Amino acid sequence: MSKTIAIAGLGWLGQPLALHLQNLGYHVKGSVTSVEKAGNLQRNGIEAYPVELSEQGVSGEVRALLEDADCLIILIPPGLRRNTGADHVAKMRHFLNEIEKTPVKKVILVSSTSVYSDAQGTVTEKDKPIAETNAARQLIDVEQLFFNSQMFKTTIVRFGGLLGGKRQPVRYLAGRKNLNNGNAPVNLIHREDCIAILSEILKQNAFGHIFNAVAPIHPSKKFYYTQKAAELGLEPPMYSEEEEDVVYKKVTSVNLKKLLDYHFKKQP
Repeated sequence: MSKTIAIAGLGWLGQPLALHLQNLGYHVKGSVTSVEKAGNLQRNGIEAYPVELSEQGVSGEVRALLEDADCLIILIPPGLRRNTGADHVAKMRHFLNEIEKTPVKKVILVSSTSVYSDAQGTVTEKDKPIAETNAARQLIDVEQLFFNSQMFKTTIVRFGGLLGGKRQPVRYLAGRKNLNNGNAPVNLIHREDCIAILSEILKQNAFGHIFNAVAPIHPSKKFYYTQKAAELGLEPPMYSEEEEDVVYKKVTSVNLKKLLDYHFKKQP
C-alpha cells in the first residue's frame, strides 16, 4: 500500500482524514493556508505545511508537502459559492504544474456533485455532467485538467452535500420561507463515509476512476429538512407548493459498489 499520503487542505474533512490514515499506518502530511495554522497542527501531531494557491501561482512549502508522497489527496475548497469571480481553474492549473514536477504518481481529486445540472434526473458516473453555472463549469474544467495529466493517475470523487460534526445543512435553512424544490431529493453524505471511501480508494489502489459519493437514501428536501429541524429544535424551513412530476437531480453511484464493494456506514 502507499505509505506516504499528502493531503492538500487540512480542514473540516482533511484533519480527521489525516488522523484516520495515521491510525491505519500511513505517513501523512498536509497543507493549510498559514504558518500559524501549520504550527497549531504540528503541535497536535499532524505534519503540516503552509501552502496557498492564488490565481498568480503557488506560495509556501509546496515542495515539502509533495516530496516523497506516494499519493496526493486534494481537498481544496473552490470558493465559488459566493460569486466572487474567483478563477478556481487558474489556481488549480498552477497547483497541477507544481505536482507534475514531483514524483507523485497518484492523485485523488475531491470534486462535487454540483457538476450535474439540477434538472438531469437520476445520474451515475456514466452520465456526462451538464454544467449550468460558472461554478460547475470550473469544477468540470479542473476535473479534466487532472484526469488528463500524463504525469500521474487521478481518481475523482464527487461528494454530495457534506454533513457531520456540527455541520448540518438545515441550520442554514431554518426559518426560511418560500423555498423552492421541496420535492427534489437530497444528495448528502456524512463525513464518516467520506473518510471511509477515500481510505478504500487508497487501500484498493482504485485509481483512474470517477466516483459519485452520495448516501443511497434520497428523501425529499421538504421531508428531510423539516424532520431535521424538529430533531434539532429549530424552526422548520417552509417550501412553496409545486408540481409533483418535475425532474430533479438524484445522484447515485455505480462505481462505489462495482469497484470498491462499498457499503455506507451512516445515513443522513
